[in-house]
Amino acid sequence: MRAFEYTPAADVAAALAAIGPGALPLGSSHSARFIAGGTNLIDLMKEDVMQPARLVDITRLPLTAIEETPEGGLLLGALARNADTAKHPLVRERYPLLSAAMLAAASPQLRNMATNGGNLLQRTRCYYFYDAGVPCNKRAPGSGCPAKAGLARQLAILGTSESCIATHPSDMCVALAALDATVHVQSARGARAIPFADFHRLPGDEPQRDSTLEADELITHIELPARGYAQHSTYLKIRERASYAFALVSVAAAFELDEAGRMRHARLALGGVAHKPWRDLEAESLLEGQAPETQIFERAADALLAPARAWGSENGPGYNGFKIPLARRAIVRALEMARAGELTNTGELAADIFQEQRA
Repeated sequence: MRAFEYTPAADVAAALAAIGPGALPLGSSHSARFIAGGTNLIDLMKEDVMQPARLVDITRLPLTAIEETPEGGLLLGALARNADTAKHPLVRERYPLLSAAMLAAASPQLRNMATNGGNLLQRTRCYYFYDAGVPCNKRAPGSGCPAKAGLARQLAILGTSESCIATHPSDMCVALAALDATVHVQSARGARAIPFADFHRLPGDEPQRDSTLEADELITHIELPARGYAQHSTYLKIRERASYAFALVSVAAAFELDEAGRMRHARLALGGVAHKPWRDLEAESLLEGQAPETQIFERAADALLAPARAWGSENGPGYNGFKIPLARRAIVRALEMARAGELTNTGELAADIFQEQRA
């Protein structure tokens, strides 16, 4: 690990002053960084993927509260631990989708350390990004993307570019996307609120940038709207082993039923398939106003996956074409579980869901 400056901050003003107005863009490995739980950043520093010149320790900032908003929603402090957030009584009661997604992530040890704000800033787990000895447009812009014809098994099928096919690894963010959360940030220039759909970005020709957060901005809170879909929502995570694995495909599905038993305010977000939590408003519109029937779910899944594209060496071990039918089945199954009011946080194995569909 390379040498770096370490600056503890006692409050938000001190943290913003320490990060400095001259901070390099977040896509730059050498920029100053805030650090809290450090569950991803420290790994990246050990692998020499990121080399921040300065770490500003924000763990002492008073941003750990989880409290109700006047509008009936919840405000999640950026420094609240993932485990504490997932098990908070108000989160479990009003937003079981979020609680389930967070409990499906990582290990208990990591959830006890990781913070809400840090979860939003996780970087991709693409093998090539972590290997400083090979080209990677996300790590070194312009160097190339060997994943496109290589080991793409875990990588994206939607929203990709010729520069990058990496996926966003978070489970929590998939639920936040479905719940229409808002990210509140602060800088020396003032505060702003970022709709969750606009927080993460697709790779385009700047895959080094994961989000629209500026380098000198500090995440202070995540706001959940009043609508939590407590009656009909689920988080389904498909992975290759039973625990401590990133999603091949995950689905956050939620809707309300009107007096006639038809879906309204339907939400559908996918993880493990794109550079950001993936939502398709047109696919969601196919659900709204309809009875919650499997045929309708299949139609929405087909529409959502119509632009999907596989990468990797075709029929080789790295080919990710299997993700397209897997995602379709996961979407339908998640919507059926939401219809039944079933939640899951145990994770499902890819082999199981394929086997179930063949039976």
